[in-house]
Amino acid sequence: MIKQRDQSLLEGAQGRWQDTQRICRIAWEFIYGFRALRNLGPCVTVFGSARFSSDHHYYQLARTVGYQLGKAGFTVMTGGGPGIMEAANRGAIEAGAKSVGCNIQLPAEQHLNPYLTHHCQFDHFFVRKVMLVKFSSAFVILPGGFGTMDEIFETLNLVETKKIKRFPLVVVGSDYWQKMMEFIREDMLGEGTISLSDMEQFHLCDEPESTVSYILSKLSLS
Repeated sequence: MIKQRDQSLLEGAQGRWQDTQRICRIAWEFIYGFRALRNLGPCVTVFGSARFSSDHHYYQLARTVGYQLGKAGFTVMTGGGPGIMEAANRGAIEAGAKSVGCNIQLPAEQHLNPYLTHHCQFDHFFVRKVMLVKFSSAFVILPGGFGTMDEIFETLNLVETKKIKRFPLVVVGSDYWQKMMEFIREDMLGEGTISLSDMEQFHLCDEPESTVSYILSKLSLS
C-alpha cells in the first residue's frame, strides 16, 4: 500500500530536500484545484458521511437536498465519495445541475461516486478542504462522523474568526444533531467558550425545500 501523503507529511521532520519537494507537490495540488474548479457558478457544498447505503433514509434526504439545490440553480459540491456525498451529487445530476466531487485518496471507503460532472482527486486533506470551502456560497451539513464534525467546526471557526464571510450554513437532521446542539448550547455557550452570536452562524432544518429556501433568502440579503 502506498503511504498516504498526509501521514508522511505529519510524521515528523524530514530532510530539507524532501520537504522542498513536498512543498512543490502541495503547491501544484492547489494550482490544479483552482484551475479545475474556477468556473462552477453559484455553488453549495454538502458535507456528510460516506457510510450510508442507498436505501438509508439519510441517503434519500441528501439526494432530495441535492435535487432541490440543483433545481434552484446551484452547483452541488461534495467530497466525491459514497454515502451522503453520492446522494447529494445524484440529486444534482437528476436536476440537470453541475455535480462536483473533490475526492481524497484513502486506503478504504473513499472511491469516486458515479454521479459527477466534474471531479478532482487530492492527496492532502487540507488542500481538499480549502477547495470545498473556497468555491461555495453556502454549506449544508447532513449526518456524518468524525470527518463531517471536522468540516462543520472548521467552517464555523473560519466564520467566527472572519477568515471567510458569514455564508449560510444549514444543519439538516435535527434528530441526529440534537445532542450536539445541546452540548453547544448548554456546555459551550453555558461555560462562555463561545458567544451567543456564534449560535447564529448555523440554521437547523429538516426539510430539503426549507433548506434551499433559507439559503436563497440569506444569499439575496448579502
